[in-house]
Amino acid sequence: MANLLRAAATWGLFPWRGYCSRGTQGELSKGFVEALKAVVGSSHVSTAVAVRQQHGHDESMHRCQPPDAVVWPQNVEQVSQLAALCYSQGVPIIPFGTGTGLEGGVCAVQGGVCINLTHMDKILELNREDFSVVVEPGVTHKALNTHLRDSGLWFPVDPGADASLCGMVATGASGTNAVRYGTMRENVLNLEVVLPGGELLHTAGLGRHFRPGLGLETDRLRPWHLPCVSPGSRKSAAGYNLTGLFVGSEGTLGLITAATLRLHPAPEATVVATCAFPSVQAAVDSTVHILQAAVPVARIEFLDDVTMDACNKHSQLNCSVAPTLFLEFHGSEQVLAEQLQRAEEITQDNGAFHFSSAKEAEERSRLWAARHSAWYAVLALRPGYKGYSTDVCVPISRLPEILVQTKEDLKAQGLTGAILGHVGDGNFHCLLLVDPEDPEELHRVMAFSELLGRRALALHGTCTGEHGIGLGKRQLLQEEVGAVGMETMRRLKAMLDPRGLMNPGKVL
Repeated sequence: MANLLRAAATWGLFPWRGYCSRGTQGELSKGFVEALKAVVGSSHVSTAVAVRQQHGHDESMHRCQPPDAVVWPQNVEQVSQLAALCYSQGVPIIPFGTGTGLEGGVCAVQGGVCINLTHMDKILELNREDFSVVVEPGVTHKALNTHLRDSGLWFPVDPGADASLCGMVATGASGTNAVRYGTMRENVLNLEVVLPGGELLHTAGLGRHFRPGLGLETDRLRPWHLPCVSPGSRKSAAGYNLTGLFVGSEGTLGLITAATLRLHPAPEATVVATCAFPSVQAAVDSTVHILQAAVPVARIEFLDDVTMDACNKHSQLNCSVAPTLFLEFHGSEQVLAEQLQRAEEITQDNGAFHFSSAKEAEERSRLWAARHSAWYAVLALRPGYKGYSTDVCVPISRLPEILVQTKEDLKAQGLTGAILGHVGDGNFHCLLLVDPEDPEELHRVMAFSELLGRRALALHGTCTGEHGIGLGKRQLLQEEVGAVGMETMRRLKAMLDPRGLMNPGKVL
């Protein structure tokens, strides 16, 4: 195998039709496919149409653009060899996790090889005293928390879908707990990344549990390679923050093959509360007032009347069909009682009704399961229609303004859509239903999405709080960061991926 890779590095070992920078696809030659099989084994390579189509789309409305082959590496050594092989032959590389993204991040716009990392699903090391864990890319956040159940620790970042943790790193995911525990950016300590040419990078240094920046330490894979697993210091001011560079890079700079994540103590007790409001403004005002009062809420989710109606039908809830907040508090029994009382006072001052709370695990799980199933609940409102989800994030002070305006825009455009989101950190989603056979309605949905993104930018927010840029928000990214920002990103991309083969067509 070493001889194979050395030969591949000479560029041009396998006679196959190449890819041009404009996305013209060719078919992989038989020799190249055989080389892939030599790396991972024949049973872990597929060129079947159905398999390729399955890997050519995510949960978004972006059309399926399948790769030319799908491979399932079993370890980081194979990932390194695959990257070196593909890069030497000019073949695009598309990382794939669970396919739950919402901006077309896995679409193979120039064909190429999809590297499905789900077979690498080991939890490599748990360090209870250091509050950290090292996971392979196939581990999902639910699987990790199941593993942690008896440790007294948990990983709180929860995007709703059972996404892979390294996929969450790649998209900079967050979720319902971000208001208290932060997003993936605040909870990633170190990354092991296979760079496009096959080099291995440890973004915070080999074996360190938290050093946000060193020089560009790349190591050719060695037989004695160990991932980033040994205890390390909790802070460092050494060098550039390379870990932060790869969080949110969406597979355009390298393949994440291990992540060291920050864990948190499991809460002693938990209580959930729900309350309905007479208007969107009242619900969002309550959110702002709760945060201003320094109530340490763990989750605070907004669901509009359309979402609540859908959740009642889909999840057999019996809640008011009105703008609603779902809240969750963590702490001791005494502290929870104080937090709950203060939150109830604030919401009632804003006209809340039907304030109720639940401590029992079964009831709490039922409520959050309904919240996490909101996407499917809204889709069920119009069978046969497709869903389009977009998200923005604004400063908390501007949240009431944009939410009220967005609700009015939906009515003005005649669109069926729901608004929900993690309003505790200013992030919300619009779930729009569109008839796939109606191009005029699709045009109105896309125009609405662009208007929403630009309105968020005008309020000093961002065009995406957690979905990422992918294919759908590249123009908005340019408007957000400006010409100098875009040029800086392009230079970083060109330095790490000079041939432009890592997940091409995304972000930039």
